[in-house]
Amino acid sequence: MIRSLWVAKTGMDVNQANLDVIAHNLANASTVSFKRVKPNFEDLLYQTVRAPGSQTSEQTLSPTGLQFGSGARILGTTRVLNQGAMSQTGNGLDVAINGNGYFQINLPTGVAAYTRDGNFTQDNQGQLTNMAGYVVAPGITIPDGAEAVTISEFGQITAKVNGISQQLGQLQIVNFVNPAGLESIGGNLYIESVASGSPTQGTPGQNGLGVLKQGYVEQSNVSVAEELIKMIQAQRGYDVNTRVVRASDEVLQRLAQV
Repeated sequence: MIRSLWVAKTGMDVNQANLDVIAHNLANASTVSFKRVKPNFEDLLYQTVRAPGSQTSEQTLSPTGLQFGSGARILGTTRVLNQGAMSQTGNGLDVAINGNGYFQINLPTGVAAYTRDGNFTQDNQGQLTNMAGYVVAPGITIPDGAEAVTISEFGQITAKVNGISQQLGQLQIVNFVNPAGLESIGGNLYIESVASGSPTQGTPGQNGLGVLKQGYVEQSNVSVAEELIKMIQAQRGYDVNTRVVRASDEVLQRLAQV
């Protein structure tokens, strides 16, 4: 009975972790460029009373053995990188990446961060920044009075200044060998990790990188309907394991009275 209490406790833990992940996904269903997170679980160690294939008599072997499991645990979380839908904003500085890649954002600390959130604006010096005020690499300045700012699908930024068309700069994007290994730091930003590998920079539309779409942002790839179904399943899983705890406790009490 002690084993069943422990196993049920681990079941409650993994279902609670699942609910935590689902709640995070649902909270970010409207967050620009958010990628839903999927929890990964694994079973715990087994107590082997009789190994599969062990001898049960002089002439017979155990076909399956006898093993008791000790429950489950959460192994990790995986970011699902499916492309989100494109949403038109009407803001000429907004840019969505259609395909692979991330914008590089220069943090005040000097660290490079990465994002697919192309909801951009200008600071008081005309520099292209994200909504938190961090400069978008490589650091493009839009002159005062510039009109008809255009961002091509390949990242070329042009505008009319005093009636003359000028090229203001070239947006570059980066990609990683394992983008799922990027470390989230909040604010729709990631930083590289050992798991992600180092960034490879390139021009949009080349070498497997996506193209840019001006006036759009990428929506979250969370499906609210799917997350609600998972939430119901996790709730049921949690409830079932609490019943196992209660049943095991009742049996222990009866044994104590014998």
